[in-house]
Amino acid sequence: MAEKIPQIIKKVSPAVVSIVLIKPNREVTEENQEKDGFVELETGSGFFVSDSGLIVTNRHVVFESAGDYWVFWNNKKYFAEVINRDPINDFAILKINASIKTPFIELADSSKLELGEAVIAIGNVLGGLQKTVSAGIVSGLSRNIMARDESYNKVFELRGLIQTDAAINPGNSGGPLVDLSGKAVGINTATISEYENIGFAIPADTIKEDIETIKKQGKLNKPYLGIRYIILDSELKKEYGLPVDYGAYVLREPEPDGEGVISGSPADRAGLKEGDIILEVDGRKISRKQPLKEILKEKTPRHPISLKILRNKTEIDAQASLLE
Repeated sequence: MAEKIPQIIKKVSPAVVSIVLIKPNREVTEENQEKDGFVELETGSGFFVSDSGLIVTNRHVVFESAGDYWVFWNNKKYFAEVINRDPINDFAILKINASIKTPFIELADSSKLELGEAVIAIGNVLGGLQKTVSAGIVSGLSRNIMARDESYNKVFELRGLIQTDAAINPGNSGGPLVDLSGKAVGINTATISEYENIGFAIPADTIKEDIETIKKQGKLNKPYLGIRYIILDSELKKEYGLPVDYGAYVLREPEPDGEGVISGSPADRAGLKEGDIILEVDGRKISRKQPLKEILKEKTPRHPISLKILRNKTEIDAQASLLE
């Protein structure tokens, strides 16, 4: 493993970028006069996934919707368009217009990851430590764990993540977690857990479909319900003290925009609430084998769907009209 790492780093590091938030700043001069200016704040890392300037990062890296973002790459700054902040998962897609083709990292099939597989985390640690590299192994898969986000000082659940002992630090957020073929198996997340020597990454498969859609259509076009949730099983039923072991359990996340039901979404208009469990969609039972996202893929935007919901041990019916 060790002898391959330098070659892998040389291969993938040109595609890793820094992301900088540009915010207006009013400062007071020595003459007690206000002066308009701008402040630049490095918020995390990202990496190219196409030669046309598409970049993936964490949603929380580009959380400030009122600000503008620059991407620092190849010793230059490029204005970045935020194409998508995924409302459910912690990833975002950006794009820059460069005069040359951009290097990129191919996305791996993260479903084939195995415990003990060697991985490398690359990113720009906040404070000026560019292209910091750490190596380790995959130490867990499909993790749903309780962790602490130091930025918000809240405990919340991480869902479906890759667990690794490769060191992931603030600033690594949005950088790639790569395998020994140089493909990205995940996106590093700088969420700080209550465990030592453990980091987490969002699986590459989570973002693949969105990336391919944007490459082909220039935008995302898929049915949108607007909830954050986990799919229940027997273990989660026991952990949360719930009456059922199937369905989509609506939960909030710690960020200021982390509500379980997205405001103004079809789910919000249908009356869904945090703590609800969606049992069925159009008569189809939601389970690990038949998850909600797979059922919704078959639906058409603007098309109404029927929901069976469990709320406080009472089943209720609702109608929602999906958006694009």
